[in-house]
Amino acid sequence: MTDLRLEPWGPDDLPLLRRLMGDPAMTEHIGGPESEEKIVERQGRYEASADSDTTWVFKVVDDETAEPVGSVAYWEREWRGDAVWEIGWSVLPEFQGRGIAGRATAAALEHARGRNRHRFVHAYPSVDNAPSNAICSKLGFELLGAMEFEYPKGHYMQCNDWRFDLSA
Repeated sequence: MTDLRLEPWGPDDLPLLRRLMGDPAMTEHIGGPESEEKIVERQGRYEASADSDTTWVFKVVDDETAEPVGSVAYWEREWRGDAVWEIGWSVLPEFQGRGIAGRATAAALEHARGRNRHRFVHAYPSVDNAPSNAICSKLGFELLGAMEFEYPKGHYMQCNDWRFDLSA
C-alpha cells in the first residue's frame, strides 16, 4: 500500500482537475462532466482556497512517485441551521480500489479536527455511489438517511447524508 500525502491545491493542478471533473466516468454520480469554462473557474476557486479559512482543497499525491492521484476537500457550509464542514473526494480511475480515497479522506478529517471550528463533517455521496458510501461507513460516519440534494446547480440527485463527529 503506497503512502500518500495531501498538498494544497496549486496553479499547476489544472491538468489533474480536468481529469477529475471533465471525464464522464469520474463525474457519473455528480451530474456529468463539467465544461472547460467551469473547470477553469473551479481551478481559480481551488487556488484561492489557499488564502481561505473556510475552504481547504488538497491534491492527493503518491509519496513514492510524487504523482497526483486525486483530490480531497472540505469547506464550511450551513446545514439545517448549523455551521458544519462538507467533505468530498475523488481519485483517478487507475488508482481506485487501493484505499487511497479512504486514507486521503481520513487525513482531511484530521486536518478539519485541527481547525477546532465545527463539530460535524457531512458527506453527501449519491445513493448509487457504493464506493463512496463504503468509505463513509468504514471511516465511522453516521448515516442520517437519504435526501434530495442539488448538485450541480439545477441538477437534483438522491444522496445519503453521512455525518462524522470530530469530537469523538
